[in-house]
Amino acid sequence: MSHLDHTPSTPGKFKMDKSAYPYHGGRLRWHSSLAKLTFWSFVFIGVIFIFFYRSPSSSSSSSAAAATSSSSSRFHSDPSRRSLRTSSWGGPAWEKKVRTSARIRSRNGFSVLVTGAAGFVGTHVSSALKRRGDGVLGLDNFNDYYDPTLKRARQALLERAGVFIVEGDINDAALLKKLFEVVPFTHVMHLAAQAGVRYAMQNPGSYVHSNIAGFVSLLEVCKEATPQPAIVWASSSSVYGLNTKVPFSEKDRTDQPASLYAATKKAGEEIAHTYNHIYGLSLTGLRFFTVYGPWGRPDMAYFFFTKDILNGKSIPIFEGENHGTVARDFTYIDDIVKGCLGALDTAQKSTGSGGKKKGPAQLRVFNLGNTSPIPVTNLVTILERLLKVKAKRNVMKLPRNGDVQFTHANISLAHRELGYKPTTNLQTGLKKFVRWYLNYYSAAGKKADAR
Repeated sequence: MSHLDHTPSTPGKFKMDKSAYPYHGGRLRWHSSLAKLTFWSFVFIGVIFIFFYRSPSSSSSSSAAAATSSSSSRFHSDPSRRSLRTSSWGGPAWEKKVRTSARIRSRNGFSVLVTGAAGFVGTHVSSALKRRGDGVLGLDNFNDYYDPTLKRARQALLERAGVFIVEGDINDAALLKKLFEVVPFTHVMHLAAQAGVRYAMQNPGSYVHSNIAGFVSLLEVCKEATPQPAIVWASSSSVYGLNTKVPFSEKDRTDQPASLYAATKKAGEEIAHTYNHIYGLSLTGLRFFTVYGPWGRPDMAYFFFTKDILNGKSIPIFEGENHGTVARDFTYIDDIVKGCLGALDTAQKSTGSGGKKKGPAQLRVFNLGNTSPIPVTNLVTILERLLKVKAKRNVMKLPRNGDVQFTHANISLAHRELGYKPTTNLQTGLKKFVRWYLNYYSAAGKKADAR
């Protein structure tokens, strides 16, 4: 804790020891103290800068686990990726690509900026929007939290569908402003974020940078736009934290986060409320529940379980206290996409213009889950059957690292307001994932792993 934390908000009076400050030479000592204060102020600022933008690279080798969207320490990651590493942009050719990609091709279609477009959910949502005739422009910084080649493969997939992804950071205000100058987006699908529960213990700054500062940067640009876009953004089921009441409802308390990741997502919901209240931005938050499927994230349990089972490695199976079952509300990607599109289709227009609110604006939050929690042991059994390989199970206690024992979504609100209704069970969804996994890594000429 910093010594500054011990400073009272209203300091008491004190008497100066005049003997320590004789008149002669007092001015010299005062200047010396000022110089020292200035020096240490710069040092303190420098430390903050280094922590958030230049923290030392860390890599880990401990095994990942559980069935949440937890980050796996199997993936080397350079925290310096948090800095703004925007590739060159601008110019007539670049602007033409941006306009062409964002051009609406259907009657009453939207022009949508999708942040995190090269991510798992971002790729599927962008593709679905493009298929139905909406204009879609992607934005992604292609960081190395997990294998960037998978993100590049998703990018190639979207390029074939006519979606251009701008390579840049959502904290780059100049780039965001330029995109809104080139295209008057009607909607923003904000999916860019630092994901994972466990990685927050290694690199907390990346969560603040992406999930809080990045969200604020985007909202700052959106509030100044004319017209302001409607915004749909990804929150997380993690905001329910230590709640024991199930299923989780949007009305339940969310003030007991179990991880820094969850805390940043909760902070995002409060930030959304603020920008809605002050600037009239239309905002819809979506609390995703353990999304899985083809083109998924390698740090997710179902993904690296598949890799390790095929490679003959043991996989960690966590259990709660007193051998309690660890279960997740696994939600197939196609169902999540339907919820995302439903949120976009029902989003009302923002009411502000140029940073000024002109009336009350829509503010919503929805659970997007499957409503049927499945024990992690069942997940492994299904994978064994699909892969035709017996898993080497290593049962261990659920660590105190931010993971929770279970998740279960109440989706009645999303069903009523968005027409959301998941249709894919875990057996069917995993079958599709395994088929993609084997084809993708075989076609790429790689070993069946996700580095």
